[in-house]
Formats: sequence, C-alpha cells, structure tokens
Amino acid sequence: MNHSQWKIAVAIVLALPMLATAHPDKKKCNVDTLKGQYVLSASGFTRPPGSAPNTPWVPKAIIEVLHFNGDGTLTTPGVAIANPFGDLGNVALPPAGAPGTYSINDDCSGSVEFLDANHVTWKMFVDSPEGHAVWMLQTNPANNVIQGMAKRVQ
Repeated sequence: MNHSQWKIAVAIVLALPMLATAHPDKKKCNVDTLKGQYVLSASGFTRPPGSAPNTPWVPKAIIEVLHFNGDGTLTTPGVAIANPFGDLGNVALPPAGAPGTYSINDDCSGSVEFLDANHVTWKMFVDSPEGHAVWMLQTNPANNVIQGMAKRVQ
C-alpha cells in the first residue's frame, strides 16, 4: 500500500463512525402537515354530564368532516353524533360543527380543540410525514372515552 492509499484508508476508517450515525433529513411534522379535508370516524363510551360515580357508560359514535387549513385552524363542515349525551339513543345532525384550532409537535403528536361551549379536546398522532391519517383520542370533556381515526379524503 503506497502513502496515498494509506491516507485514503485512514480517512475512510475515521469517517465510518460519522456515516453510521448520520441520518438523512428526517421530515418533522408541523401544522402544515395537516391540510385538506379529512373524515373522522370515532367511537367509544359516554355518560351524561355531571354523572355520579358508578353511572353506567353507554356507547357513542362520531362521524365528522374536518377541514385542516394548514395554519393551526380548522373547520367542521359536517358532523353526526350518535348518542351524544348519554343513553337517549338520539342522533345529532347539526349543519356543521364548531371551528377549532390544532397544534402539532415535531414528533407528530399534537392536539385539537374545538371552539364550542365544552371545549372538546382531542390528543392526536399524525401519520408522518405525509399526514394522510390522524389517530385521535378525546380528552375533554371527561365524561367521554372516545377514539378514532381521521383519513384525508381531499
């Protein structure tokens, strides 16, 4: 091995640890990861507001159209909620839901808060980095245990 080949070999050996730890630019999430129309399908259980401990939980389901604007705001052009306030069995079909805000962390976790009287809030995890799907868990109001997925449709 001549002197030039020796230098190249040493340079490669010294560079290997850096190459092993180098990561290609990993795209992170932010509010513009979610942009467009999504349909949320969620289900779980609810109790009437102000229920005493040991009040039975009853099924609840939500189908909602969410339009994420890519800037931390959203609108809800359509919503249907089955059994919204306990064991009444009714289906609420308002013409639209409340507008809201959302935030997304670099790790693609985040939250949604609707600007309604109950400040309905969801914890969410965004499909990284494209944002084709969002897994959601309702965290407020406390009398709900609801989870679902929103998928981009437009």
